[in-house]
Amino acid sequence: MSDARTAVTGSITSKDGTNIGYRQLGHGPGVVLLHGIMESAQSHIQLAEGLADTFTVYLPDRRGRGLSGPQGSDYRLEKEVEDLDALLTKTGAHYVFGVSAGAIVCLQAALTLPAIQRVAIFEPPLIIDDSVSTAFVERFDKEMAQGRVVSALVTAMKGSQMGPPVFNVMPRWLLELLTKMMTASEEKKAKADDVTMRMLASTLHSDFQLSVETKEALESFKAIRADVLLLGGSKSPAYFKVALYALEKVLPHAKRTEFPGLNHGASGNANRGGKPKLVAQELRQFFA
Repeated sequence: MSDARTAVTGSITSKDGTNIGYRQLGHGPGVVLLHGIMESAQSHIQLAEGLADTFTVYLPDRRGRGLSGPQGSDYRLEKEVEDLDALLTKTGAHYVFGVSAGAIVCLQAALTLPAIQRVAIFEPPLIIDDSVSTAFVERFDKEMAQGRVVSALVTAMKGSQMGPPVFNVMPRWLLELLTKMMTASEEKKAKADDVTMRMLASTLHSDFQLSVETKEALESFKAIRADVLLLGGSKSPAYFKVALYALEKVLPHAKRTEFPGLNHGASGNANRGGKPKLVAQELRQFFA
């Protein structure tokens, strides 16, 4: 397995003073890869390696994770756009790729940041005509407040429909037991700079908040002038497909590609079920 530490690390200061750390590898035009829910910069290191012979790839840890500072008490989408703006300004990059919640950030950024010339997005969790419910977030918040992190992770996984179909028929106690075993195993193997599921649990509320914040934003994306590549997997939950279909209709310069047999984790590292080489191939063509 590739080690993220073979990449060079750097950092920038965002508008509100928050430190945003990133990993950098490769040579050529700059591409920023913005990770999604329950991920960190390291989640796409293999995708970055697949692009590094042609592009300089920047992998920021979104605020609240890894090399970056805290999300802050006034966290909102605007803060994430400011973080991306600071990175684009420092690096001179004009291409961005956003995954899941990171895709929402990239869409919003493409509206306001002229530096972005091409934007690829993978399954943004936009809520289109109540295509997915966020009612589960209340239970998630309660469990996190009680320190029941494993229970909260199961609530989030079921609410966001992120588990395999078999999870829908498994009793909750069994799901919690399996999740407890998985988190314990991950923590045991974790290296010093790894970002574990338990660490990421606290960032879930704010990622769900991005979906709520952009609930009425679809029409505003008509103003995006950059070229957009819409990516998704055929095996992902239906609400992602609803979002991509809606975007395809409103974006003036959009192309859509679906990966047969792949799901929401398609762009991530292979040890998490991703197919980074396939995704790198599409991105390479789009950004070339």
